[in-house]
Amino acid sequence: MSVLHAAGEGSTTGWVVGYTIGVVVVLVVVALVVPILLLARRIGGQAQAIDDSLQESVRNTAALAGLRTTNEHVPVIVAGLQRGRARLGG
Repeated sequence: MSVLHAAGEGSTTGWVVGYTIGVVVVLVVVALVVPILLLARRIGGQAQAIDDSLQESVRNTAALAGLRTTNEHVPVIVAGLQRGRARLGG
């Protein structure tokens, strides 16, 4: 039995070192991933706020689509005003 013990069968030093390295690796990974996940969560919240703001901007500027029609009729309106001024002697 002492021959087996001398060969290292009873030694647990390797296991302790292996588990220690494993725990350290897991802690390092967690330390790197947690801030990334927190940042992603914050960005997600900001993205939702930005999207809501853009949707509100779309609603607020929807009436500007009618501006093209107004601009197309401006020459006719101005010509009519000029005719009216000319008839009034102005």
